[in-house]
Amino acid sequence: MAKVLGLGVMLAGCAQMTQTGASAPDAKPEATPATAEQVSAATAITRAPAPRPAARATVAQLDTTTPEQRAAAAEVPTEASEKKLGTTVGSLGNPTEGGLWMKTPLVKSRTPGRIVYPANGKSAKVELIPLTTGGSGSQVSLSALQLLGVSLTDLPTLEVYSGS
Repeated sequence: MAKVLGLGVMLAGCAQMTQTGASAPDAKPEATPATAEQVSAATAITRAPAPRPAARATVAQLDTTTPEQRAAAAEVPTEASEKKLGTTVGSLGNPTEGGLWMKTPLVKSRTPGRIVYPANGKSAKVELIPLTTGGSGSQVSLSALQLLGVSLTDLPTLEVYSGS
């Protein structure tokens, strides 16, 4: 009986996440493709090596981004070239995948972008990666959540922009 009740609570939580995720698929704006120069510049900020297998014990050991990458990713762009794609509920993605990224159904191809946590105003430049496994929530890298000041167990609502 306890197992059945626990499963019901888990399923109810999943249903709630789906309802509070991104806006309807037909309502989201389409991101414009990034130029090779934009992708190269964003990659220098967002890519980091995977953590060593023996080091997978703490958040500090899993976050392989450099201080320079974190500083560059935290800069708020001054250009008006960004396009808001929508909002999404974020959760911790695979912590063994290094770098600053978000897997989201809001994009159809890899593109440079930025995510904003409205609760504290912090933002992070990330690589936006298509998420095609269904649902409307997004997966966010450990490094990006750390930069935003979000607890790794929270499910924050994040604003997503392309073109950073």
